[in-house]
Amino acid sequence: MEQAESDRPGPKVGLFAASNIVIANMIGAGIFTTSGLLMSGLSNPWLLIALWVVGGIIALCGALAYAELGAAMPRAGGEYVFLSRLYSPLFGFLSGWVSFVAGFSAPIAASAIGFSQYLFRAFPQLAQVESNGIPWGQHLDKILAIVIILLFTLIHLRGLEFGTRIQNYLTIMKILLIAVLIMAGLALGKGDFTHFEQGSPVDFNFGSIKTMGLSLMWILFAYSGWNASTYIGSEIKHPERNIPRSLLYGTGIVMLMYVLLNIVYVYAIPPEQMKGVISIGGLTVKNLFG
Repeated sequence: MEQAESDRPGPKVGLFAASNIVIANMIGAGIFTTSGLLMSGLSNPWLLIALWVVGGIIALCGALAYAELGAAMPRAGGEYVFLSRLYSPLFGFLSGWVSFVAGFSAPIAASAIGFSQYLFRAFPQLAQVESNGIPWGQHLDKILAIVIILLFTLIHLRGLEFGTRIQNYLTIMKILLIAVLIMAGLALGKGDFTHFEQGSPVDFNFGSIKTMGLSLMWILFAYSGWNASTYIGSEIKHPERNIPRSLLYGTGIVMLMYVLLNIVYVYAIPPEQMKGVISIGGLTVKNLFG
């Protein structure tokens, strides 16, 4: 039955597309909204960057575990399949519902809202839109977020091949934009490396360790998605080889970009000014090139 599902005719996803799926699922609003809030509690730029490295290592460990499972059970479903086969269908059922509500729906909504808020930051006049006395601008960010989700739903309803092609284009664009921000920011931006010398010294006590743990929780949320290619295991060519590679390549690339982005954030913004800032990416661009 598994062999029949894996070998059925139809569009197949290669290593490049599978890696892009992992990257696209990982890179969302978290990396552009989290670091400023974390700096409020950490108050040390080196500690902030170290925690992003630790979060990446944890994500890589998870990717290694899923790589073994995905290669051994290359079926669509991810942990639903793994838990159902290894333990009980009940665990797979419960995991599926948790993933649906908290693992997929919540991050999709958060990413869509984050995108609309960044758009409003770039075009603040959108908030002033009004028609027939109705202040549409006050709700336009939520309407835009809903439209974005519906648009991508329609794209993927057209089929795997079409959705994969769109996914590849958007992921490449996302990587290029982040790479340009990193390279241009460090080479041409009006930042200062002395920002890394600012901030409070790290004091290891119960309170600071608790703060690090909470910060790491939000960082791991930003890294979520490292297991994405296992959900379409039956659609991937040579899954025993390409599922592990896609997980490791995708997670490794995202980890590198996240760490470099945080270096750019600190280079652009003094730690005290970072504290509590949600649109940390927008403030970084403003400080570097504004």
